[in-house]
Amino acid sequence: MKYARFHEVEAEPMTAYEFDDFKNREHTTAENAPGYKVTYPDGYVSWCPKDAFEASGRPIDGMTFGMAIEALKRGKKVTRRGWNGKGMFLWLKPAATIKADWCPDPDLKALVEQNGGEILALGTVCMYTHDSTGRKAILTGWLASQSDMLCEDWAVVE
Repeated sequence: MKYARFHEVEAEPMTAYEFDDFKNREHTTAENAPGYKVTYPDGYVSWCPKDAFEASGRPIDGMTFGMAIEALKRGKKVTRRGWNGKGMFLWLKPAATIKADWCPDPDLKALVEQNGGEILALGTVCMYTHDSTGRKAILTGWLASQSDMLCEDWAVVE
């Protein structure tokens, strides 16, 4: 069975022999291959050959759109280096139950009341952006353009 994985790790270039030295152990391979020391969020440390590591991931400031979506699902904020508005980013607003008492919009309140006083609001991608006058704004229900989906300049916002 094949798997696709996405997780954020810390990595630093390190040969196989350097990793063995780091672990205070005898050399475990006959060849001193280039690779990476990889540290996972839970603190686990491993070594991965350079080709395998670079084929399975990329720096978090040069991600594909699919990787950016996976980061959103893990609770991260993401942005594109190619966006002209600085400080803009996306986040995933999770699904929630809306109650009629909370609704200042009369049309929404009527719909919620028709549904017994509560209604499910589905999760959505939101954008922190600015309006045409330059004021900061929130866009709920952001949609990706063709260039957003095809560009590989997505980055996690720290």
